[in-house]
Amino acid sequence: MDKFTKLTGVAAPLPIVNVDTDMIIPKDYLKTIKRTGLGTGLFAEMRYNEDGSENPDFVLNKPAYRKAQILVAGDNFGCGSSREHAPWALLDFGIRCVISTSFADIFYNNCFKNGILPIRVSHDDLDKLMDDAQRGANATLSIDLEEMTIKGPDGGTIHFDLDAFRRYCMLNGLDDIGLTMEKASKIDTFETANAEKRPWA
Repeated sequence: MDKFTKLTGVAAPLPIVNVDTDMIIPKDYLKTIKRTGLGTGLFAEMRYNEDGSENPDFVLNKPAYRKAQILVAGDNFGCGSSREHAPWALLDFGIRCVISTSFADIFYNNCFKNGILPIRVSHDDLDKLMDDAQRGANATLSIDLEEMTIKGPDGGTIHFDLDAFRRYCMLNGLDDIGLTMEKASKIDTFETANAEKRPWA
């Protein structure tokens, strides 16, 4: 998993509440267990017309937001089913951070396991960030996980909170497997001692 320390990128506004995981990645795209290639299906029902052409009115189809790395969204983002394909699709598109006032618990946890930083902010701060994100090509936010700050295009700073364990994992690029591998030497020592003590096991 890639480390997340600092990120400066275009923020796309998605002022919709209760964006569920089926909206993020529709069920038609769940036939694969690969983490790549799902970016084309991200928000497919809003991004594409019935004939498969792009919907020019959807934010991620607009030239200024095609390479957005940050998503500023409404309340309760990621609700619905527990599909891990949702953060996979966001990451494959290029989204490394989602900012909202609240997230569904399973989606929130899945983000950390896949290198996406979900940031909770107050409603007042979300309003400011949504306004920043609506500036098109100038909608650039700078996120510093070490300092736990978000800086807007005008230099204003918003502070956010994150528990120490999740912050440590993101800063060091550690998913569940990475955390286990940090203990590799202790695991090897235990296995060697156990094999000597219980050679029949």
